Amino acid sequence: CLLVDRSGSMGGKPLATNAVAASAVAWRAPDDYSVLTFGKDVVAAKSQDVAKSNEGVVDSVLALRGFGTTDVAGALMAARDQLSRSTAGRKVAVLLSDCRSTVDGDAIAAAGGLDELVIIAPESDSEEAEALAAAVGARITTVSGPSDAAEALTRVLD
Repeated sequence: CLLVDRSGSMGGKPLATNAVAASAVAWRAPDDYSVLTFGKDVVAAKSQDVAKSNEGVVDSVLALRGFGTTDVAGALMAARDQLSRSTAGRKVAVLLSDCRSTVDGDAIAAAGGLDELVIIAPESDSEEAEALAAAVGARITTVSGPSDAAEALTRVLD
């Protein structure tokens, strides 16, 4: 389950990086994956158990514009729900975010409901993501931009 932060702090280059990551996930696991975008609310660009073309998923993420608040806990809880419908042997939530939560909620408790969490944060804004990763035992890496997105996924998933 790929979680794409579309809040105001993730506009521009970080959001473009997230679109490239969504493309990589869509092509890597074409049947058994989900992509959730989040700010204040969580929206499924692709639900776990609903067929959608890879192009449609990527187009949905490319159309995003960064704005609003960030509900990291809500996104992690939604990922748990999506992954509960997965048939994969390894159920991973990939959080693409600076993890700067601006909505009340307990991201640490929400992360506890996941089998595995990995975090990919913008290279220039990773302090809160690193703190969340340390608190929940998640693997983390940073990404410098769209050209580094696929390699960042490899670093945290292998």
